[in-house]
Amino acid sequence: MKYNPNLHHRRSVRLKGYYYSKSALYFITICCYKRECFFGEILKTGKEQIMHLSQSGRVAQNGWSQIPCHYPEVVLHEFVVMPNHIHGIIEIVDSLPADKLSFNEPQRANVDSPLQPQTAEFKSPSRTIGSIVRGYKIGVTKWHRTNTDIYNVWQRSFHDHVIKNEKSHFKISNYIINNPDSWEDDMFFKKP
Repeated sequence: MKYNPNLHHRRSVRLKGYYYSKSALYFITICCYKRECFFGEILKTGKEQIMHLSQSGRVAQNGWSQIPCHYPEVVLHEFVVMPNHIHGIIEIVDSLPADKLSFNEPQRANVDSPLQPQTAEFKSPSRTIGSIVRGYKIGVTKWHRTNTDIYNVWQRSFHDHVIKNEKSHFKISNYIINNPDSWEDDMFFKKP
């Protein structure tokens, strides 16, 4: 079907006017393509439900843990791999104002910052939540395309929520930690 802006208009779910490289905590949810359960299954063990990761799930988990290696200004908080989605909290601890970012030349690292290695000479200008999530999704997708018959791993885009206070952080952290126990009530649960 040919593109028709009246039919194919996608409304942005991002906060209008919000600069997504700002120092903050971000609650991220990324869903698998068509909500397929690529990453494993929830197994009941007594009163608990435990996420049993498949090889794909271990790749998704390992890829998430590697994010700070590629983005040194990122600190990872609670995270869970579910059968068909992931939830995680990403904190950007150091940011540059939008008018200081240049997409044509690398940024000099702030050598006075205790958050950056003193040997860093340049810093990538792509430091938004979008670029972090995109890099994560690309890494997991490349592995799947090379090692499995799964071509489309992720749904388009991702869900984000800017965490604005400690109460919200606590509530979201508990939600992530307890997500396997509430799998059958989860909005992403797909019955077999």
